[in-house]
Amino acid sequence: MNPTYAIKGVYAITPDCTDTTDLLHRVQLALTGGIGVLQYRNKSANTTQRLEQAHALRKLTREFAIPFIVNDDAQLAVQVDADGVHLGMADGSVDTARAILGMHKIIGISCYNHLSLAQNAIHAGADYVAFGAFFPSTIKPNAVAADIELLQQARAELSVPLVAIGGITLSNAASLVHAGADALALISALFGAEDIMAIAKKLSTLFNSSRFENNKN
Repeated sequence: MNPTYAIKGVYAITPDCTDTTDLLHRVQLALTGGIGVLQYRNKSANTTQRLEQAHALRKLTREFAIPFIVNDDAQLAVQVDADGVHLGMADGSVDTARAILGMHKIIGISCYNHLSLAQNAIHAGADYVAFGAFFPSTIKPNAVAADIELLQQARAELSVPLVAIGGITLSNAASLVHAGADALALISALFGAEDIMAIAKKLSTLFNSSRFENNKN
């Protein structure tokens, strides 16, 4: 199976959490709720804890048979046999990540609000691209803003999966799916929810429409 087909649905990004037991509990709820992808991101943990958490999350995602992506760190992705890595503007090149990960792993690239960055990333071998922030984000309050028209243009011109990110909630998510997003990346709206499993289920239903299925065929 081409791994890029697996980038779809609710793309959960872990919150900064030094309590590994709590992190695993919250992720288990999200997985049970039907998320489609998990990205490990933790800017507050030290190297030892990042490795411990990534190993544990790799095991969980295997149990639920969904892709496991590591944020920023291709070397950590290799250490835990993750399915791939996600890179921002300052996190190194696609070529470098590919040399570390090999040909069969997933590489995703943040392209912010620039279609040209996405085109260049795909040309370099990226498997999916992410755009945003589409809405104000509490995680990155100073993030550049992207608009729905960019997502629509990207859907018309690009063949790889598109991930939308930035301030996404249950109330605004449908507009992004309708505009062509294959996946919706969430942190706070999912892992900060009182009922993580319920939110994951509700968001996942947005991708069960005939529009989404037809676009995959």
